[in-house]
Amino acid sequence: MQPRIYLAGFDVFRADAQAHGHYLKQLCRAQGLHGLFPLDNQAPPGLAPEATAQWIYRQNLQMIRDCDALLANLNDFRGLEPDSGSAFEVGVAIALGKPVWAYFQGPATLRQQVPHDAAGRDAQGLAVEDFNLPRNLMLACSWSGCSTCVEAAVSDLGRWLNAAPASV
Repeated sequence: MQPRIYLAGFDVFRADAQAHGHYLKQLCRAQGLHGLFPLDNQAPPGLAPEATAQWIYRQNLQMIRDCDALLANLNDFRGLEPDSGSAFEVGVAIALGKPVWAYFQGPATLRQQVPHDAAGRDAQGLAVEDFNLPRNLMLACSWSGCSTCVEAAVSDLGRWLNAAPASV
């Protein structure tokens, strides 16, 4: 059976979300993986917006429970940080004992990404982490690996899963 990979990311907000989801799933298939894209599930018609949100939330959590690993698009979203929904999904996967593989482009460390003064404080006076990590330590210390683009990430995750002990 092919490992099931939940495809977390803000890709669901793209104008071409369905087509991009199909592309992500094709990448997975080429590596012997089964991609689970959040838009694979369609909410029943006629739900109120709040009920639709709850339905999507429950469906996505179930997909994460059903997956063998999570692939997370942690590129910057609407600012300097990854999408909060994707970060939440990474946390859920980690809490469930699922391996996470991340992908994103950009400078190598938070200090290189976030403008700061000589004391390491940003424009709001808040400390910018200096752990030599590319994302907040709670994300960077949780993943099994990371890549710079989705194409490399799917391939890297596939190799990692094949080499990982059976308990992963």
